[in-house]
Amino acid sequence: MTTTNAAQAPDDLADADRGFIARLDPCVVRDPDGRAVWDNDAYAFLAEECPPTANPSLWRQSRLTARQGLYEVVPGVYQVRGLDLSNITFVEGERGVLVIDPLISAEVAAAALALYRAHRGPRPVTAVLYTHCHVDHFGGVHGVVDRHAVASGEVPVLAPAGFLEHAAGENVMTGPAMARRAAYMYGAALPKGPAGQIGCGLGQTTSLGSVGLIAPTLDITATGQEEVVDGVRMVFQLSPGSEAPAEMNIHFPELRLLCAAENACHTLHNVLTLRGAPVRDPSAWARYLTETVRLFADTTDTVFASHHWPTWGADRVVRFLEEQRDAYAYLHDQSVRMINAGMTGAEIAEELRFPPALEEAWHVRGYYGTLSHNAKAVYQRYIGWFDANPAHLWQHPPVEQARRYVEFMGGADAVVAKARASFDAGDLRWVAEVLGHVLFAEPGHARARDLQADTFERLGFAAESGPWRNFYLTGAAELRTGVLGTPTRSAPDIVAALATEQVFQSMAVRINGPRAAERRLLTRWEFTDTGEVWTLLLSNGALTPMPGDAPRDEAPHATLRLPRTSLNAVIAGTSTFADELADGRVELAGDALALLHLSTCFDQPDPDFAIVTP
Repeated sequence: MTTTNAAQAPDDLADADRGFIARLDPCVVRDPDGRAVWDNDAYAFLAEECPPTANPSLWRQSRLTARQGLYEVVPGVYQVRGLDLSNITFVEGERGVLVIDPLISAEVAAAALALYRAHRGPRPVTAVLYTHCHVDHFGGVHGVVDRHAVASGEVPVLAPAGFLEHAAGENVMTGPAMARRAAYMYGAALPKGPAGQIGCGLGQTTSLGSVGLIAPTLDITATGQEEVVDGVRMVFQLSPGSEAPAEMNIHFPELRLLCAAENACHTLHNVLTLRGAPVRDPSAWARYLTETVRLFADTTDTVFASHHWPTWGADRVVRFLEEQRDAYAYLHDQSVRMINAGMTGAEIAEELRFPPALEEAWHVRGYYGTLSHNAKAVYQRYIGWFDANPAHLWQHPPVEQARRYVEFMGGADAVVAKARASFDAGDLRWVAEVLGHVLFAEPGHARARDLQADTFERLGFAAESGPWRNFYLTGAAELRTGVLGTPTRSAPDIVAALATEQVFQSMAVRINGPRAAERRLLTRWEFTDTGEVWTLLLSNGALTPMPGDAPRDEAPHATLRLPRTSLNAVIAGTSTFADELADGRVELAGDALALLHLSTCFDQPDPDFAIVTP
């Protein structure tokens, strides 16, 4: 879909450039080993006119999100944009500076802080605020504050209630699958260029540095809660279940300034992110934005978020927030209306369109989320995977289904020949569908791989959504050259932030049930640094964590004495139980083979599992 309402384009360009102070030059950030973890200079090609290999609307959005440097939002409040997928914001206090959302990785957060200090002076960090529990808003915290400064109480860390549970849980329980899918969504492994990765609509891509987490020291537990930190007064609005399960907006009354976190950006957001996550609630999202307007509109002249650029002017702020609200409300309500008319998710996605006023609002265009996949997400939230058609109740899995389809259609060669005719006729969606069956039936079919790659490439070039483009182009690249892998690194800090029960639950989902089904093992875990005692029962292929000793006084097969740090290292993949035992950090009493037997029941996730082939 191409863009409309060109009259609004100069406003976005002016807003994106407003308050500019200085760029980072060169805008390449490296880790201590010299590896580039961020390269915004690679997007210099966006200065050229849009080529036929990109959707003009997405090209325009990427031009705006690729702008980088230090910007003044209002006097005393500054953002560094274009150094990661998200923005980092600096609010000057009486003694130092409050940091809001320190990006994904420590290297880029440190570079952003250095750029700020180069132009505003060597102010110390006096607080860190996480607006919500997604990694691009906390992962770089070690680049702006020392853990000891937080532990001593010198630097408070503020976050919405529930932050730690969701921040840690999302990145561990299904972390391997999310990371692999995120490689498609953000296109981090694609070459940057007019025929490759040009952005993702929310920003350019994700940084690839060191990810960490420092636990909050002050929870925001209620809307209306006020805190004064380093002389800066803030009023908070909680919005759990909107763009994140734990999220908050921040109002600065003396500055007439609102931080909208990620609840209102210059794109339609995701109700279900394509990397995978629990489905969000667009109805609640809309209600929170209504509350935002009610609480803060009369005392706000500027709104900024942790992505994109601010909006200035009281009337423009209200219009922006209300149009964002109306977009999520319309998406939700109309999808539910059509659900109740008996339509399936795919049918709703094909029919749903915004009304004219929202179609003309640039900031709710589908650069990141889309009406299409968001409508399907609303269907999934309320109805689930089954559309009530009995024909879909017990279908064959993809490979078996594909073999039967291809046989029915006359064999792989015949399907590819017919798909070529559909490709030449421009019916690319159908080509992708039928060639998907060929590739799941015969993954090595060279002509099918080539034609599917060409199909994905054309679909990607036409996509207005950055994630859609990246999915299509990554799929094309993997068909042509093999699996590109998962560029992101593990984050031991996040594992350390988990409650012990969450760590054991993350172990439970890696048990290979069939392989473990005949074993019954009871192990007792004594943590020397936390004083906790846990019992793990492996029974009938399920691993059950229980606090304290086993019920009915059943004797454990083995007892382990260890610090939580040893368990964290094993779960994060930086050590093994064998290493921890050999180094004396773990003591084992009882059956020495019990731990070995338990360890053989675990599967190691494949970080590079196939997506476009079986």
